Amino acid sequence: MKGDKIPDQDHIARYCRPTHTSDGQIQATAFMLRSGEESLSVNCLELLNCSGRESEVAQLRTIYATKLRSVGARAKIAILNVGEVRNHVLTESLDRRNLEVLHDPQSEDPSHSGIYNLREDDELIAELILTTVRETYNARA
Repeated sequence: MKGDKIPDQDHIARYCRPTHTSDGQIQATAFMLRSGEESLSVNCLELLNCSGRESEVAQLRTIYATKLRSVGARAKIAILNVGEVRNHVLTESLDRRNLEVLHDPQSEDPSHSGIYNLREDDELIAELILTTVRETYNARA
């Protein structure tokens, strides 16, 4: 339900635009808020109800193809563990930032969620989140 906390054991995926990749590697800028955003958009993989990672990634690609005008050829999908992201940022950030990952479903994307308690200029937090990326996939099949 909207506003429910995503459990620490769950996994989230972040669509990383081609402008946030370099030589096939995701850059920290992929984890920074854009002007006017209140949360960093992610998808909770467990809410996709798929049988495994490959089917989750396939489902994400379908969601992105529906929601976005176009999925860039160099775009990536970053997979992260919620608890690992939260704990790493809490213990390593100067202000002991307590991130929240909350379910924020959309009509065309019921797994949509957000990472909250970020600010637009959070370069250090973005770097910390980047270090917790577990897996990456091409956003296009």
